[in-house]
Amino acid sequence: MSAAPSPQKPGRDCALCPRLVEFRETHRALQPDWHNAPVPAFGALESRFLIVGMAPGLKGANLTGRPFTGDYAGDLLYATLGKFGWAKGSYAARPDDGVSLHDCRVTNAVRCVPPQNKPTASEVNACRQFLADEIAAMKCLEVILALGGLAHGAVVATLGHRKSAWKFGHNRRHDLPDGLVLFNSYHCSRYNTNTGRLTTAMFEDVFRAIDSHLSR
Repeated sequence: MSAAPSPQKPGRDCALCPRLVEFRETHRALQPDWHNAPVPAFGALESRFLIVGMAPGLKGANLTGRPFTGDYAGDLLYATLGKFGWAKGSYAARPDDGVSLHDCRVTNAVRCVPPQNKPTASEVNACRQFLADEIAAMKCLEVILALGGLAHGAVVATLGHRKSAWKFGHNRRHDLPDGLVLFNSYHCSRYNTNTGRLTTAMFEDVFRAIDSHLSR
């Protein structure tokens, strides 16, 4: 079997979103040693499981260059992936920590860090082409997990479905017409965990449901 074609990626100096470009250039000047560029996906294209987050965190993936690496959201995500066997190695919030993903790939709906961690609708739409290519290149893909309502909406729109027909809800499962299964979870952000909106047990319940589906 031939290898899947590599998906289209935004260049380091992607100019699609002027607000994000300005924010990126500001932080390149302030922190020249940080990644400060579109953050590529992590994990093999041959995976059956794709996790889609919202956007890189300023002091997380925007610093390190690996999705969900360097901030609290990554602490919970990689610990959970490890518990269910989708990650190996000891996560240390660095891209060189030796963590590897197994049958799992992680990306974001928006590849560049946004101000106040809030991408606009036009920025999500501009980045959709890259998510579409990501999904199309994953020939073994069976399950997508959207972390948060924004990621859920981006996935649904990317797949060509109406968001009103597939509403976001924590631990909700959507059996899509194209055969993919979309799961939802509240985002594993520090805010959501500090406020109790998302607990570790709630997050693990979602992964348990996905594990059960893929193990069927």
